[in-house]
Amino acid sequence: MLRTLLGLMMAIILVPAAWAQSSYRIQPGDVLNMEVLEDPSLNRNLLVLPDGTVSLPLVGAIAASGKSVDGMQSAISAALAPKFASPPTIFLSVGQLNATTQAVANATAGLAASSVTSSGLMSVFALGEVNKPGRLDIEPGTTLLQFLAENGGLTKFAATKRIQLRRVDSKTGKETLYNFDYKAVQRGANAPVIVLREGDVVVVPERRLFE
Repeated sequence: MLRTLLGLMMAIILVPAAWAQSSYRIQPGDVLNMEVLEDPSLNRNLLVLPDGTVSLPLVGAIAASGKSVDGMQSAISAALAPKFASPPTIFLSVGQLNATTQAVANATAGLAASSVTSSGLMSVFALGEVNKPGRLDIEPGTTLLQFLAENGGLTKFAATKRIQLRRVDSKTGKETLYNFDYKAVQRGANAPVIVLREGDVVVVPERRLFE
């Protein structure tokens, strides 16, 4: 009964937002705000990746692109259902539209521009198990470790030993992959000084079972 009442209260509160997004179709680059009524520890922002999927905790990648918000809400509930006694109550909204979709796709494909923005900042992208996925405009000279701190840190599902920095040479199109062991830094190891560049993509994978 309590669960039903809470669900009705939240539905009433979210009616205006739900109506506004009812006809919208999710696209790569969108950031979705997810709340799980039965387990708030799963609440998070989900970045729709260039391939149209989101990385869902406890489940992995599920398709999102082309779905309505309501349809995606149902899909998430169904995907998480085996982890609960009954299908969980999911509240989903589009927190950030895909204004940076092309930029994220280009960065991932190795086509990011090398110029700094007119404001003097440069754009770096974060994917995966970070608290604020998407684009972050940072000061030139910012290191990878500083970027992770400025971007809200990592989620509890992050594979902290396997953080990746993907950098593409704008002239040759060649991608260079850097591995960063954040867990070792937490244990006191010296952090390698990796200065970020325009268009860099930081990828934080979801940790494996028992990792």
